[in-house]
Amino acid sequence: MSEAISNEKLIDAINYQSGSIVSKQIIKKPNGNITLFAFDKDELLTEHTSPFEAVVYMVDGEMEIRVGGNPYQVKAGEFLILPPDVPHGLKATVKSKMLLTMIK
Repeated sequence: MSEAISNEKLIDAINYQSGSIVSKQIIKKPNGNITLFAFDKDELLTEHTSPFEAVVYMVDGEMEIRVGGNPYQVKAGEFLILPPDVPHGLKATVKSKMLLTMIK
């Protein structure tokens, strides 16, 4: 059975851990997945590429996300599309939670 999930429920669905990145897989299917992340302040994912398109939705906080060398400040309530095969990386400028949807 489906239910609507509010932003507040997403925020409460995962907890921060000091000095770490925490992840919680929501859906995993052959054609993609959805994962919720909690980043402590200054935690980062170094630049990398993916062969798949992805959407980052900021649930809480703010991150600097670099896509193809261009920096974007993405705040709670905003999203950013990550194109396939383009280098990207991110850093939490404050404690942040994001929902990553990977589309294969």
